[in-house]
Amino acid sequence: MNVAVFGRKVTKQNLKYYNQLLNILKDYGWNPVVESNLKALLVKKGGISPSMDEFQSHEDFKSGIDLSFSIGGDGTFIENVKFIRDSGVPVMGINTGRLGFLANISIDSLEEAAEMVHAKNFVHQKRSLIKVETAKKHFGEDNFALNEITLQKKDTSAMITVHATLEGKYLNSYWADGLIVATPSGSTGYSLSCGGPIITPGCQVHILTPIAPHNLNVRPMVVPDHMPIKLSIEGRNRTYLMSIDGNSVPIKNEEELLISKADFMINVVKFEDNNFLDTIRNKMLWGIDKRN
Repeated sequence: MNVAVFGRKVTKQNLKYYNQLLNILKDYGWNPVVESNLKALLVKKGGISPSMDEFQSHEDFKSGIDLSFSIGGDGTFIENVKFIRDSGVPVMGINTGRLGFLANISIDSLEEAAEMVHAKNFVHQKRSLIKVETAKKHFGEDNFALNEITLQKKDTSAMITVHATLEGKYLNSYWADGLIVATPSGSTGYSLSCGGPIITPGCQVHILTPIAPHNLNVRPMVVPDHMPIKLSIEGRNRTYLMSIDGNSVPIKNEEELLISKADFMINVVKFEDNNFLDTIRNKMLWGIDKRN
């Protein structure tokens, strides 16, 4: 079995985790395929063999990779997804820091997790993605997001107005600092920080969450994900920011964005004793009460 290994940095603290993972893969007879930039760092700092297989683009995931390990946090997991795309390769997020929502398997449980994968004692949890289309194709083929697509003001204190239609019908004009359109996975990210609801994975919805709206009656809204959302911005400035999972590009006044559900989903490796409700409860410190 060919196993992709992805991470964004190699430090004195996390080098031992990469070595541990590579040793585990070797013990099971699995062939590690390391992302090229990560491999260069591991060759330099960790002394791994330069002959180890590597991957460089999403095309490599369509030619024999069976599983992907993401070593880091949720940001690393999202970067890994950009390589996986529509290949169907399942991904497992190993968290080396604080508890994550996507990378929610503790590094201390790495050996146990690998053993359960070897025994095929896991399921695939499907996660939907969201995509954006513009006339200028700002993001090219990378126009999809696992968490959210955001429109927001740029380098100014002035509000913007985001005009929104839902399936061709006028919805609202948001007077705010911006607007977030999030997936269920993204409900625990930026949207949550702006007062949006938590949505469990598997729900077929998108969340529209205004950023600092200048109207107390405006609230986050949950809509079916099969309904396309069209957005446009107007304001005092010439350019604004459009972000896909944190990667931003400038857009101009009144430029239109068509947002819809992506044509593919991501398969996330999940174990019976590690579920979304447990992660939410631990992350949010729910139940930390003397009465419990």
